[in-house]
Amino acid sequence: MESKIEVLSSVKLQHSPELYKIVDALNRTLKQKDLMFGLALDQEDQSKAIFTIYRT
Repeated sequence: MESKIEVLSSVKLQHSPELYKIVDALNRTLKQKDLMFGLALDQEDQSKAIFTIYRT
């Protein structure tokens, strides 16, 4: 059985120390809808974060 993860959207924004709280709330609230949210620092510009929405 293979798990397929599809990227639905990705956006680059100004990094804030509390962005993870939004991602955590979205993951807890919408996991039953087969959605997953990710947050990562941009490798080229550490002042930017990349927010990504996935369908699992």
